[in-house]
Amino acid sequence: MMAAHASSHWTEDLPPLKGRLEANVPLARYSWFRTGGPAELFFEPADQDDLCALLGTLPADVRLTVLGVGSNILIRDGGVDGLVIRMGKAMGQIARDGDCLMVGAGASDFAVAHAARDYGLSGLEFLRGVPGSIGGAVRMNAGAYGVEMADILVDACIMDRFGHIRTVACADLDFSYRHSGLSDRDVVVSARLRGVPGERERIEARMAEISKAREDAQPLRSRTGGSTFKNPPGMKAWELIDRAGCRGMTLGGAQISEKHTNFLINTGTASSGDLEDLGDMVRQCVADQCGVTLDWEIRRIGKRAGGAR
Repeated sequence: MMAAHASSHWTEDLPPLKGRLEANVPLARYSWFRTGGPAELFFEPADQDDLCALLGTLPADVRLTVLGVGSNILIRDGGVDGLVIRMGKAMGQIARDGDCLMVGAGASDFAVAHAARDYGLSGLEFLRGVPGSIGGAVRMNAGAYGVEMADILVDACIMDRFGHIRTVACADLDFSYRHSGLSDRDVVVSARLRGVPGERERIEARMAEISKAREDAQPLRSRTGGSTFKNPPGMKAWELIDRAGCRGMTLGGAQISEKHTNFLINTGTASSGDLEDLGDMVRQCVADQCGVTLDWEIRRIGKRAGGAR
């Protein structure tokens, strides 16, 4: 359990910061679901030095949570204790380095795909179909359309919760399906991504194919968080959910998408509790009907409305 009222003690001795540091900040606006409670403390660093300065003073008993663009995340209604760091646009620079892109963790996957196209680098088109930011993509080995981060990552700059920085090669990140060896105490600061010189027109055409495929298959215009559950080995989560009879299932303001059953939707009035409980109902149905246990792909953070984690 973290020390009570983290905002009232150690922050008084912080060095000057350029970024935004505030207490009791509502987090729903930073989640694609548009649900969730407040952050006890919220920080948007202006640059890497800013982040290092803050983490260098962070007591060991203060919980640390990192957010990107808020796609594959469910922020619980009771809020998030400790310090929430949001890697925003200031941490999202993109620059070319030969056949690689140097990318800040706050850069959206969409922006990186388009930058690679503009630089005439192929191999990164799949990022057009991955919701989220590069920091999260590295942490969870995000992927789509047969390609994942492990296929294009050269190395990543990682900062620990005390502000120490190290560069970690792709081979040392222990990547597997939607998993890396990074801990909750690690903050992805930037990544170096490898491309292959290609024709811009072909890169653009592939990105257009990916965009159309997503538009045709997924509920992109709804309040959702991306794929809800990981695909079990050799199976598709959406097929199991459909077979279990969960298409269109509702709970409060939460719904299983009629269009793609591996998507949870906030129809407008859902709480995070509605969404999480509906997801757990689906997991139980799939276990009962198909004998398969689905693992959450969406990251759930914070406390439930009653205070439980």
